[in-house]
Amino acid sequence: MLHDKTAWIGDELASLKEQGLFTHIRTLSSPQGAWLVVDGRRVLNFSSNNYLGLANHPRLVEAAKQAMDRYGVGPAAVRTIAGTMDLHLQLEERLARFKGAEAAITFQSGFTANLATIPALVGRGDVIFSDRLNHASIIDGCRLSRAEIVAYEHNDPDDLRRQIAATTEYNRRLIVTDGVFSMDGDIAPLPEIAAIAAEHGILLMVDDAHGEGVLGRGGRGIVDHFGLHGQVDIEVGTLSKAFGVVGGVVAGRPEIIDWLRQRGRPFLFSSAMTVPDVAACLAAVDLLEESTELVDRLWSNADYFKQGMRALGFDTGATQTPIVPVMLGEAPLAQQFSKRLFEEGVFAMAIGFPTVPRGKARLRVMISATHSRDDLDLALDTFARVGRELGVIA
Repeated sequence: MLHDKTAWIGDELASLKEQGLFTHIRTLSSPQGAWLVVDGRRVLNFSSNNYLGLANHPRLVEAAKQAMDRYGVGPAAVRTIAGTMDLHLQLEERLARFKGAEAAITFQSGFTANLATIPALVGRGDVIFSDRLNHASIIDGCRLSRAEIVAYEHNDPDDLRRQIAATTEYNRRLIVTDGVFSMDGDIAPLPEIAAIAAEHGILLMVDDAHGEGVLGRGGRGIVDHFGLHGQVDIEVGTLSKAFGVVGGVVAGRPEIIDWLRQRGRPFLFSSAMTVPDVAACLAAVDLLEESTELVDRLWSNADYFKQGMRALGFDTGATQTPIVPVMLGEAPLAQQFSKRLFEEGVFAMAIGFPTVPRGKARLRVMISATHSRDDLDLALDTFARVGRELGVIA
C-alpha cells in the first residue's frame, strides 16, 4: 500500500521514456574544457556553458586556493548576520565597475538572483510584462511575486505595447526579458524595449545570464552591447557560464541594490557564496578587464561553426550568438541524434519539452573559446555524417 502513494510517479516516468522526453544524465570525470571524459569516454564537448574556458583556468584555480588558505571554505552564515566577507564586497564593487553600473549585489546563483529580485520589486496588485520565452527562473520569480503576469510575444515590441495598453489595473509595473535566450541564441531587442519602458514609466529588468562575458566590449553584457547604460533599471546575470564559476549578480541603481539587501529572500535566508567561488570570480573579472582575446576567439569560433553548419544544410534557427540550436523537431529524433554523436565522440545534448515547446526539439551546441579550428572541423564532419545517416540533411 505504501508504494501506491507514488505509483503515479512511475507512470509519469514511463510516459516520459515512451515520448523520448526522459533525461539521461551523463557523468563527467574531468575538468571542463573543449574535451571531456563523459561516462568514461573522451569526447569533444559542445554541451557546457563554459564560453571562455574559465571553468578550469589556472588563474581562477590558484585564486580559489589562495583564498581558502586565508579565509577557509564556507561563509557559514547568511550575508546579513555573519556571512559578508570583504571578498564579497570586493566582487560586488568590481562587477559594478566592470558593467558600468552604479552598484551590484551577488547571490548564490543566477536562478536565486531572479527569485530575489522580482518579488522584491512587485507584488499583489502589480503587473509584470514578461517575454513569452523567458527563462524558468524568471517565470518562477514572477509567480512568487503574486503580481499579475502578462506575457508578450517573443521579442515583439509591438505586442509589448499592445499588452501595456490593454492592462489598465495596476499599482507598479515591471518589464522583464532575457538578454540572450538560452535555447534559441537570439538577442532581445533591448533598445526598443527600453524606449517603451521609458515612455510609460515602467521599471525595466534584463536577465543577461548568457550575455555576461559574451556580448559587449570584452564581455560587459547586453546593456553595453547596445550602449544603453543608465536606461535599464536592473541587470541580472550569472557567474556560472562565461565566468566559469557559480553565483548570480544584480546590477543597477544604488537604491534598488540597497532594497535587495533588505528584501531579497535568498540574500536574507540562504548562506553566502563560498570563499573559493568569490575569489575565482574576482580572478575572472581580472582576466576580462585585461584583454578581449578570449571573447574575440569565442565569436570567431561561433561564426566559423555556424557558417559550416548552414552550408551543410542544418537549420540553426534564429541564433545571433555562440548558442547554436540544431533544429530537429521531434524529441525522439533529437535524442537519437545526440546518442549517435556521442558514439562518434561528440557530446551535444538533446533538448526537448518542457525546456522547449513540443515539436521544437533540438540539439543545443555551445561554442567555446577553448575549441580549436581542428575541433570545429571534426565536429562539422561528425554532424554531417550523422545528419545524413538520420535523414536530417541531404
